[in-house]
Amino acid sequence: MSLTRPPGVYRPQDDTWLLAEALAEAGIRPGAAVLDVGCGTGALSIAAASTRPRSITAVDVCRRAVWAARVNTVLRGVHAEIVHGDAFARVAGRTFDLVLANPPYVPGHDGRPRGRNRAWDAGLDGRVQLDRLCVNAPLLLASGGTLLVVHSGLCDEEKTLRQLRDGGLKATVVARADVPFGPVMRARRNELVAQGLITPDQSTEELVVIRGDQPATS
Repeated sequence: MSLTRPPGVYRPQDDTWLLAEALAEAGIRPGAAVLDVGCGTGALSIAAASTRPRSITAVDVCRRAVWAARVNTVLRGVHAEIVHGDAFARVAGRTFDLVLANPPYVPGHDGRPRGRNRAWDAGLDGRVQLDRLCVNAPLLLASGGTLLVVHSGLCDEEKTLRQLRDGGLKATVVARADVPFGPVMRARRNELVAQGLITPDQSTEELVVIRGDQPATS
């Protein structure tokens, strides 16, 4: 998929496409209200359009990403509401039938990320945004709704599963893939080795897609 991507906006790559494949196999019924958390170029919003949703809402903290997502969805005839800001604040009080998320998950740096690093920096354990998502997911999902989130296996998939289940969701891993380290992971190899997250000779990481389902109420 060829997408407009200005400098500083996350480039869709293996994690994006793994999540898109999981979406295609998820059996989402037509007419869903969709939320794309941290939409970047809008790749997942475009993928979600294939499910024939009734609405797509996409949010990103990066203004350039919002612009790119608007351009890319318009060029493909996808109608979406794309807004700037913190997703959980911008959609507070609303619920969705499908929530898609490819949050920042690269571990290694502490402190608040700035600029383009916001697309991948996620604190020392890679879970700054993942933990927020797990807390908010039960509030965002309508009855019978589905969350699909992708992240690195380095970020403790069991913790994601546990947090989602603690929030009342049925949660399971639905896809896995081993992929080569990208530029950011390669640049942080020494830090990740020092943290015990990877071995000195490691050059790949496992990506996981986790599905969380809100029980349907009668």
